[in-house]
Amino acid sequence: MRYTELGNSDVEVSEVGFGAWVVGTDWWGDRSEDDAIEMIRYAVDRGITYFDTGDVYGHGRSEELIGRALTDVRDEVTVATKVGYDFYNNPQAGHGELPKEMDPEYLRKAVERSLERLEMDSIDVLQLHNANVEEITPDILELLDELEEEGIIHATGLALGPSIGWLAEGDLAIEEEFDSVQLVWNVLEQEVGNHFLETIEETGSSTSLIPRVPHSSGILNEQVTPETELGEGDHRGFRPDEWYETGWEKLEKLRFLECAEQRSADDERAEQRSADDERAAEGDRERTMAQASIAWLLSHDPVATVTPTFRTTTDIDEWAAASDVPKLSSVELDRVEDLYENGFHIDRDDGMDALRSSVGGDDIESAGLDKLAAD
Repeated sequence: MRYTELGNSDVEVSEVGFGAWVVGTDWWGDRSEDDAIEMIRYAVDRGITYFDTGDVYGHGRSEELIGRALTDVRDEVTVATKVGYDFYNNPQAGHGELPKEMDPEYLRKAVERSLERLEMDSIDVLQLHNANVEEITPDILELLDELEEEGIIHATGLALGPSIGWLAEGDLAIEEEFDSVQLVWNVLEQEVGNHFLETIEETGSSTSLIPRVPHSSGILNEQVTPETELGEGDHRGFRPDEWYETGWEKLEKLRFLECAEQRSADDERAEQRSADDERAAEGDRERTMAQASIAWLLSHDPVATVTPTFRTTTDIDEWAAASDVPKLSSVELDRVEDLYENGFHIDRDDGMDALRSSVGGDDIESAGLDKLAAD
């Protein structure tokens, strides 16, 4: 495992992190508290030191489990949480989005309650949870500064979701030098991540990016195949059928990433593709597709850590090792870029033609993206 720092903070994170929405909720299959704690501790043993939770996950249950599991190694790990959803005064209705509350007084109290559940003196990374651009006011920025000055938090972040997009929000956080921006980003869904890379380059910001959903809801780790029947209430079911159908075709075009042969940029492309295809057919792999998907994200300098959704200890064994597999060569990166820019040479719609926007799609249009603003 390799480690780096978030933004301009002194907060260290492992390149592969643990998205703790998988514990304390039933979104990815329910599990006992003992199983959840065992899974968290297993991740620590595999070199994972970054744990990302949120106060709304299980209405505090995820934070409680994280706190209990990490109490003996608190000085060795980095804990991030999120605030901004008022679950204290609003019941949860399935997987629906709760009302948000971005008032500074409310957020300070929410931070205090998170500390109590985590049983910690401070939070390493505090993230605003899905805040709209108009909600990130000067008062909110002042509160974050105060919490940092008081030693209650050590780094600031903005977590974007649940729907894909949030360009205006991420741009604002980058311009304001938040230490991190968490976003949906993977080799099949590149628009938003690529846009934030451009914003970071244009502004010279030190903001780190934290991709989540690196496996595109099960396609790139091959846990959702053409034979998979998603159960009722499965969180991945929001994807249209067309997304999975085209996704499986795209997956096959990315098989060359499993070969992991380092080649120079001036190698003949035809030679490489022939050799890659031959080796892949023979089963000679140095990366799994799940590892390659994480390694591709880590190839971008602003990416500090990637938070896949671990469901089992087997997932942890495989995906934590993505930090140590051979890095993608320039030729491999160029080939991925070419595939993406040409729609993977698939002449069929994937059903995902909209991005989330809080500014009526102005951010999507200004970014030059061929997407609609989601309703």
